[in-house]
Amino acid sequence: MENTLVKQAAKKRLLGNTFKYILLAILAFIVIFPFVLGIWTSFLPSMDIAKGTLWGGGQLTLHNYVTAFTQTKILRYLLNSLVIATLVTMAHLFFCSLGAYAFVFLDFKYRNLLFYVVLGTMMLPFEAEVIPNFTTVKVLGLLNHYSVMVIPFLTSAFGIFMLRQTFKQIPRDLKEAADVDGLSHWQFYWKVVMPYSKISLCTLAAYSFLGAWNQYLWPMLTTFSDHLRPVQDGLRQLQSEETFNDWGMVQASAAIVVVPTLIVLYIGQHYFKSGLNEGSVK
Repeated sequence: MENTLVKQAAKKRLLGNTFKYILLAILAFIVIFPFVLGIWTSFLPSMDIAKGTLWGGGQLTLHNYVTAFTQTKILRYLLNSLVIATLVTMAHLFFCSLGAYAFVFLDFKYRNLLFYVVLGTMMLPFEAEVIPNFTTVKVLGLLNHYSVMVIPFLTSAFGIFMLRQTFKQIPRDLKEAADVDGLSHWQFYWKVVMPYSKISLCTLAAYSFLGAWNQYLWPMLTTFSDHLRPVQDGLRQLQSEETFNDWGMVQASAAIVVVPTLIVLYIGQHYFKSGLNEGSVK
């Protein structure tokens, strides 16, 4: 009798696992297929793409990539995005860590209330902030400049929240010992808190870099020249009258743009998982 129950339970578990993996495989295919299709079409001649003969044994070529590098400003767009994303990432690491430190290790009036106000800003969609931010940077004369894509994003409520959760795991005894040894707040922040929170800082850096790299709406509104235009807005610019029908080149440019994000994700995947686990377990 027991063997029968065990076999039935094992059979149900096997069926459940089979259904689960089939569902996961279908969802994975839905997510991955557009990416694979985009990479595939980047190697096809534009005429084959226009005719819809994507799988008809067309000749694969690197001509689209050569055209993207030689006849467009994709390298300039990539450099602009790299500069902007790097500056935003460094600013997030510095200012978010300072804000989180203040909310954990400094005692001041209405500390928790101010922290909840910071969290409340996460509920506002970026689109709701576009008009006042645009008006502000226009009055300051920052349009069509690197600063207009960096200054509004010097810090983030998510970064402060994430690092605050990490800093709260540092034992209070460690802070008291640092006070006894005569360490200032800056010394404790730099020599103890930052090294202790290395995983969370790497996680925040990856999030910040990807977020800045993938910005589209704000650069489209605030940059007007190819000299300053980042890569996501640059892709839109490639669909001009001269290149509108050259879909192979556009697909190759899109594939080139994806490469830095894949590198960041590959390098930071360990820190992503470790940072999330670190923030959820106290």
